[in-house]
Amino acid sequence: MSASVITLETHEDLSHKLIIQQPTSGLSLQGRIRVPGDKSISHRALMLGALAQGETQIQGLLLGEDPRSTAGCFQAMGAEISELNTELVRVKGIGLGNLQEPGDVLNAGNSGTTLRLMLGILASHPGRFFTVTGDSSLRSRPMSRVVKPLQQMGALIWGRKDNSLAPLAIQGQALKPIHYNSPIASAQVKSCILLAGLMTAGQTTVTEPALSRDHSERMLRAFGAELSIDPETNRVTITGPAQLHGQSVIVPGDISSAAFWLVAGAIVPSSDLLIENVGVNPTRTGILEALSLMGADIQLENQREVAGEPVADLRVRHSRLQSCTLAGDIIPRLIDEIPILAVAAVFATGTTVIRDAEELRVKESDRIAVMAQQLNKMGAKVSELPDGMEITGGTPLVGTDVDSHTDHRIAMSLAIAALVSQGITTIHRAEAAAISYPNFTATLQQICS
Repeated sequence: MSASVITLETHEDLSHKLIIQQPTSGLSLQGRIRVPGDKSISHRALMLGALAQGETQIQGLLLGEDPRSTAGCFQAMGAEISELNTELVRVKGIGLGNLQEPGDVLNAGNSGTTLRLMLGILASHPGRFFTVTGDSSLRSRPMSRVVKPLQQMGALIWGRKDNSLAPLAIQGQALKPIHYNSPIASAQVKSCILLAGLMTAGQTTVTEPALSRDHSERMLRAFGAELSIDPETNRVTITGPAQLHGQSVIVPGDISSAAFWLVAGAIVPSSDLLIENVGVNPTRTGILEALSLMGADIQLENQREVAGEPVADLRVRHSRLQSCTLAGDIIPRLIDEIPILAVAAVFATGTTVIRDAEELRVKESDRIAVMAQQLNKMGAKVSELPDGMEITGGTPLVGTDVDSHTDHRIAMSLAIAALVSQGITTIHRAEAAAISYPNFTATLQQICS
């Protein structure tokens, strides 16, 4: 399959159409891939680097739009951040409590991580006033899940719809420590509260119903914060006020980005892909467990630890997939990968059921509804559940016009589905992929043969 059958059209309004035509001779995916740096780790490295004393050096930073939003917000509050690149980014921190009141509204763009984590930081800066907003998608996403616990700590936050929607105004306060029993397993909720606890005297504790990704805990400890973690109860406590010191951070490849190639390699006949330098933090490897349940041929090679995070090369080969049920504690560890897992389920024998994933309804799009609609357009059999999907595999897909709904994970998931669809698939608003994977289309062209 040559690059000529994967075409990217750019229009006057800067929207993109990604056109994928399956060749009559079929295709296989071959080669070695390096995916962009982990988005979650990139955000946290920029934030903690800005809050630390001294210089933080970051290698492998994700150059997507979301980390650029984080960098822009902290630059507006006085942190010195060098030009973003993958080789080396230098962050000259200004120390906890020293963020400057910005002269304009802080813009988090499309990044829920930027906005939600930053709220905990801003709320704990006494005597300063901040206003934060985002694009139209982010302004429709609920913020009450972090606003309410911050209000329990004494934060003053105002916004639309009973303080639950951006734009949000924050009057920094000296907060009080709390023990928050989170009703959901969410790394964003947990991280927001822990970051608020950095400048709060005493012990601030978060208990989750299931374990969510732990990048914040790992990085906070590396920067010098005092944390205690009880893995049996999913409880983490931070003792404040803390002191953070600049560190050297090496960002591994993002397993959420690798997930698209893992599924592509599994469903495209005769494929053999090696995805190098992928972070395999146990709180993020639900995608590997799910694909293993489905019978995917995936092997971890060259396992090692880099800057406190486990890393491996992932080899995936084509295999016959079978259905499975995904629910319960595994869901927080693969929540971002469910759109591409839905694609895998379309090519699996039997009916795959995904439950306990209502969180997907309030992402960049309603990912349950959108994936069901778009895959059904292509001939799949997908039914919506209130908290997930039911997908009956085995029906051949047919190329047609589909839409990303400006959601990066939807855009890339539909592109992978198009590889095994008869005829021509046109993905509208494909530019959304740049949120987390700026060179996705180039990589797709590279591995098709």
